[in-house]
Amino acid sequence: MPQNRIMLDVLKGKAHFPPPLWMMRQAGRYLPEYRETRRRAGSFLDLCYDPDLAVEVTLQPIERFGFDASILFSDILVVPHALGRDVRFEEGRGPLLTPITAPQILALEGKVFHVNLEPVYETVRRLRAKLPDETTLIGFCGAPWTVATYMIAGHGTPDQAPARLFAYREPVAFQRLLKVLAEHSAAYLIRQIEAGADVVQIFDSWSGVLDDETFDLFCVQPMAEIVGRVRAVYPDVPIIGFPKGAGSRYRTYRQKTGVTALGIDWTVPLIAAKELQRSGAVQGNLDPLRLVAGGKALSDGVEAILRALGDGPLIFNLGHGITPETPIAHVEAMVKQVRSATR
Repeated sequence: MPQNRIMLDVLKGKAHFPPPLWMMRQAGRYLPEYRETRRRAGSFLDLCYDPDLAVEVTLQPIERFGFDASILFSDILVVPHALGRDVRFEEGRGPLLTPITAPQILALEGKVFHVNLEPVYETVRRLRAKLPDETTLIGFCGAPWTVATYMIAGHGTPDQAPARLFAYREPVAFQRLLKVLAEHSAAYLIRQIEAGADVVQIFDSWSGVLDDETFDLFCVQPMAEIVGRVRAVYPDVPIIGFPKGAGSRYRTYRQKTGVTALGIDWTVPLIAAKELQRSGAVQGNLDPLRLVAGGKALSDGVEAILRALGDGPLIFNLGHGITPETPIAHVEAMVKQVRSATR
């Protein structure tokens, strides 16, 4: 891999100041150019599966802000879609699926999984060819637990109670679902790396609703399975795990899954983040609403993170995805503050 992608150095455990910078959901509805491309695409899934348009929206924030990393534009639910489940997105409602049943889980198979996802792999190939050489390309997928919650409930819920209840009542079927998702997600990431991704990130957006036992069973163990499968093929490609809401379990998560770096949400105290950083790179963790607010709230938040974590391996990011109402001027201010920071 090229030596001038500073994010890769940080992922190897090296400190770099100012730190590399990107944002989760950086290609999205806060950008007018994204909204125009999205309008032309028709449906959200059409946008995900059209390499021309997916490349276009992935590059938009790079062209505007010059971030150090670009993340593939797609969605975590392309995995169940590629497994044959219906997935649709409705304005104001988000993703909708037909809830999967225990017998349907046992019947899941992925004979045309990679055929269905070939447009995504083509997008990755084109991105690596078009991105500036110094820009790290991130591939991604959703973690099995988080993807399973949508497959079972059919939509997002406040605490994913439908999936938790299903797991308690149908433990054999639920473990089968996690296994199928882990196997296919690993294969999906391997193909993304093969197509040109430098790094992969695995999003477990709903890990924070689990108790200790289920956190290990539903979050940690499937993640360890994915990491092991990817490392068996690409041992040197960094893997970022983002178990949002894991709280005091971040350390155990890193130890048991073997991820290269931890994405940390904005609720993680900086003193705890500093302790986590002693074992490897951390990524985060500005509150996205500080970016919406701007002004002193934003500058204070950025400064606190740089002061606490800037002398170790840090990838500056938000503690979750950027929200649609975020003013572009605030993103520009954040980028300027991070890039101009001095020790």
